[in-house]
Amino acid sequence: MGIVPESDFTSTASNTTATTDGTDIAELRRIAVHLAETAAAHVRTRRPQVFGPGTVEDEAVQSKSTPTDPVTIVDTETEALVRRLAAQLRPGDSVVGEEDGGTLTDDPEAVQWVVDPIDGTVNFVYGIPAYSVSVAAVRDGKSVAGAVADVVHEVTYSAGLGQGAHRSVFGGWGARDDSIEKPIPLRCNAVDSVAMALVATGFAYAPKRRARQGELIAELLPEIRDIRRLGSAALDLCMVAEGRVDAHYEHGLNLWDWAAGALIAAEAGAVLTLPAPTSTGAAGELVVAAAPGIAAELSVLLDRIGVTTPIPV
Repeated sequence: MGIVPESDFTSTASNTTATTDGTDIAELRRIAVHLAETAAAHVRTRRPQVFGPGTVEDEAVQSKSTPTDPVTIVDTETEALVRRLAAQLRPGDSVVGEEDGGTLTDDPEAVQWVVDPIDGTVNFVYGIPAYSVSVAAVRDGKSVAGAVADVVHEVTYSAGLGQGAHRSVFGGWGARDDSIEKPIPLRCNAVDSVAMALVATGFAYAPKRRARQGELIAELLPEIRDIRRLGSAALDLCMVAEGRVDAHYEHGLNLWDWAAGALIAAEAGAVLTLPAPTSTGAAGELVVAAAPGIAAELSVLLDRIGVTTPIPV
């Protein structure tokens, strides 16, 4: 399993540094926060309208890859909103989104916005307070700025390449009002033993992949402190950055699942293992973010029990 150092975060497929200058990254980060928070406000407003008692809209939920993999009308609305806002703010940029697609460009200078309108849709449908909006600015296959907005708690995690990672309340990034809580820098836990590590993970919708993931959990669980399954990979990665968990691993994520969260984790000191940005979830490759004190030991453990082997569908 390849490991990407904090100072060299891109992906396991590329170790070149971003060419975007610091001023551009700061502006892209500001836009990412604005897009994520505006979209999150829409999600907050729409949930009681769509899923409130006795108010479920017709065709509010449909299935995607499997019967248990939902997409809601709010997912599609929210991505459309982000696409409209991005076109207004950055008319020369394109968008790659979970619901309406798009492909990464070969132009190394082009900025693209990678969007997951609701990460944790099952939680959203059930009213479990763990779902987010994820927005990343990607250039030459590398995330250079990103934001993950925790919809329910009105908190945004954001990062710029080389500029660190922070947690802020909605409206708090760049605010000049002294009454608004200032952004809080993020740093991974100083854990130094896998045996004491709290590890987050997620499970696929495809039954065969899920069965294999269950087998791997059974092998991993005796070796660590405990497992957490939140249901939003983007929030899991931010929890690594914030020190609420010590590591996260998951098979079969798509770029929109990790583009913002992985950058936030890396800028908080995490060590990352990532597939190529063009890899699809169907390939079943592994994403790992780990606090630096356990990254090497965890890598050996995951390799020994077979977690590093892709689980394609």
